[in-house]
Amino acid sequence: MKIEKSSNIEKTPVVMEGAKDTEIRVLISKKDGANNFAMRMFEIQPGGHTPLHAHPHEHEVFIVEGTGTLHCDGKEYKFAKEHVIFVPGNAMHNFKNTGNSLLRFLCLIPASAV
Repeated sequence: MKIEKSSNIEKTPVVMEGAKDTEIRVLISKKDGANNFAMRMFEIQPGGHTPLHAHPHEHEVFIVEGTGTLHCDGKEYKFAKEHVIFVPGNAMHNFKNTGNSLLRFLCLIPASAV
């Protein structure tokens, strides 16, 4: 069992090549006893982005605040607050903040991927 304010969980920079002005909080993971899923919160500053990358696991994403674009397998998709996004496994993708304020989203992945 875990109950915690997300702002109390450590935020760290995303240090993958190609990332810009992006930070992550691992909200729930195996260390909390979650054996199936991990929940992460990304915060991307205006003009920032996650790296363009692919991996075998899928993503389930919920946009908490902000606006941006998802680049996925060569196509661009616009999104905003309260959109839900499914990114299939092995899809080449990245998220970019195209707005003037913070982009914040929840991202769920298999616990084994963290």
